[in-house]
Amino acid sequence: MSKKIGIADTMFARVNMFEIVQKALDDSMEPGIKLERYTVPGVKDLPVACKKLLEEHNCDICIALGMPGDKPIDKVCAHEASQGLIQTQLLTNKHIIEVFVHLDEGKSEKELYEIVKNRTYDHTMNTIALLKGKNELSKKAGKGIRQGKESMGAIK
Repeated sequence: MSKKIGIADTMFARVNMFEIVQKALDDSMEPGIKLERYTVPGVKDLPVACKKLLEEHNCDICIALGMPGDKPIDKVCAHEASQGLIQTQLLTNKHIIEVFVHLDEGKSEKELYEIVKNRTYDHTMNTIALLKGKNELSKKAGKGIRQGKESMGAIK
C-alpha cells in the first residue's frame, strides 16, 4: 500500500505527539505508508495545515494533533478548531482524524501523558485502518471503544 498520512501538530502541545504516530506506524508494519509533517503554533491553525497537507502535499488522510489548555477560552478555541477540521473534511472529501487531549484530562502529568500516548497511538492505528478501506473498522462498531482512556463497552 503506497499511501501518505499528513500529520499536523502544534508547538503548544506538551508532548511530541508526532513521535507517538511514528512509533504506531512502525509497530503496524504496514509497508509503503509515508508521513508528511506540518507543525503550526496552536489548534486553531490545524484546519489550514490539514487542508494544505491534503491538497498541496497529496496526503490521503490527515491526523490533527493538539493539546488544548484547561481554561474556558481554550475549550472555545478547541471547539472552533474542531469545526474548522470538520469543514476541511467536507471541502476535501478526505478524513481528518482529530486527536485532541485537553490539559485537564489527567489528574497528574503522568496520567495526562498516558492519555496522550494511548489516544495518539490508537487513532494512528484507526487512520491506518481507514487507509485500507471503508469497512476496515466495521468489526469494532458498537463496542463502546474509546481512545486514550478505558473503553465503555457495548450495551447488551
